[in-house]
Amino acid sequence: MVNGLEADIERLDAFAAQNRDAYDAGDPFPHIAIEDFVHPEVIEGVLKEVEAGDETGWSQMDDRFQKKHACNSTRAMGPKTRALIQFLNGQEVIMFLEKLTGIEGLVPDPFLAGGGLHQLRDGGFLGVHADFNFQKHMRLDRRINLLLYLNKGWEEDWGGNLELWDTDMKHCVKRYAPSFNRCVIFNTTDKSFHGNPQPVKTPDGRVRRSIAMYYYTNGRPDGEVSGAHMTLFQYRPGEGSAADRGKRLLKRFVPPIITDWLDDRRNR
Repeated sequence: MVNGLEADIERLDAFAAQNRDAYDAGDPFPHIAIEDFVHPEVIEGVLKEVEAGDETGWSQMDDRFQKKHACNSTRAMGPKTRALIQFLNGQEVIMFLEKLTGIEGLVPDPFLAGGGLHQLRDGGFLGVHADFNFQKHMRLDRRINLLLYLNKGWEEDWGGNLELWDTDMKHCVKRYAPSFNRCVIFNTTDKSFHGNPQPVKTPDGRVRRSIAMYYYTNGRPDGEVSGAHMTLFQYRPGEGSAADRGKRLLKRFVPPIITDWLDDRRNR
């Protein structure tokens, strides 16, 4: 490592300067993939810690939209993993992200709300969605996702690939395998539909692992403003019943206080 840093910041700064326009022109929304994001010895150490870790601090989400495990407790992580997350939340990476994305005033999330370590075991998946847009504890708007993958020798046909979908949810525009030390960065809005909907199925039962980091600002451009909401899961073509699609559409345009009241009435 150089001066104790987990990545070559000069290389990343040069990448940001050279790829600012490419990031902004990303299809279907601003994004970019970066290979060999951190020093090999750093991410190797993190992977060993995660592989050797137990279930302490992990939670499970298992419903029709997702089947995954997550840990956002730094207390439950090994020292190398904590150090990398602190680095990703630090000054050097924030300045790199601002230069790359053109979004100024980025704020990291020390609470790792919805972020931290993620795992998809056999059959695991995460449906296509737009992310929650407001961090309630810090009262900030979510603007950037950074996903760093920890999977050696991953094959695309094993599932678990990151998919970026068009705003009309008609087709997948871009697909990335969760390859070791690959980092994907993208803007988060109500229309940045993404996920890894193809269930993981590996020949040796290995686990798909990643680190998810989110970055915020105080406010956002007028064209992106909407009411605070949680994750907005989307159906791909052919998925979901007409009733489900109608309910999902209703929730996008009707105030939550009304849809919550309607749900309460249905469940009585």
